[in-house]
Amino acid sequence: MAKIHPQVPHASLVPVPFTSKQETFTIWMKSLILSSKGCTVFDSNGQIVYRVDNYNCKCSDEVYLMDLTGKVLFTIRRKKFKLVRFWEGYRSSDGTVNDEDKRPAFRVRKSFGILGGDSLCDAIVWLDKDQQCHYYRIESCAGKSSTFKIVDKFGRLIAEVKRKQSKCGISLGEDVLAMVVEPHIDHSLIMGLFVVYSLINCKM
Repeated sequence: MAKIHPQVPHASLVPVPFTSKQETFTIWMKSLILSSKGCTVFDSNGQIVYRVDNYNCKCSDEVYLMDLTGKVLFTIRRKKFKLVRFWEGYRSSDGTVNDEDKRPAFRVRKSFGILGGDSLCDAIVWLDKDQQCHYYRIESCAGKSSTFKIVDKFGRLIAEVKRKQSKCGISLGEDVLAMVVEPHIDHSLIMGLFVVYSLINCKM
């Protein structure tokens, strides 16, 4: 069986939130905890930078995006207002669970295309408390929920997720993905959107 990441993983205690160049991450849709739901994320150097551990609960109403050490980066909660269901992500400044004492960093709700086939999600993102919101859209590709892209309101690519392939072009399995994030984009924020999209599609 091909390796999930070609290099030996080495712990990265502080994920770098922004870079000036395109970054590629490997997402393994498995938790570091045995028999737990979630995912483990490696950077391009093979270092573990993000993780989600749902234990034995799939599609949980509350999920925590953490770094390798267990520091909470985002508290992600499923909400309901009347008949509308949506997800909100709260950024943590001190590494603990956020108690919703401030505006969420993002809000995601599922929408539907005109032709109905593909899975679409609309996201409102607040990059800073003093800035106006940004509108993103998560679009599945060719009806495959494991292959999708995140674009802004102008259709410009923000990030893209595909099945990961080895250098020989062999797919590593449905639970091993490659995520490419464009320059100057907050990696943890994109991971938060990835987690929500995975929850919506019952992948986590």
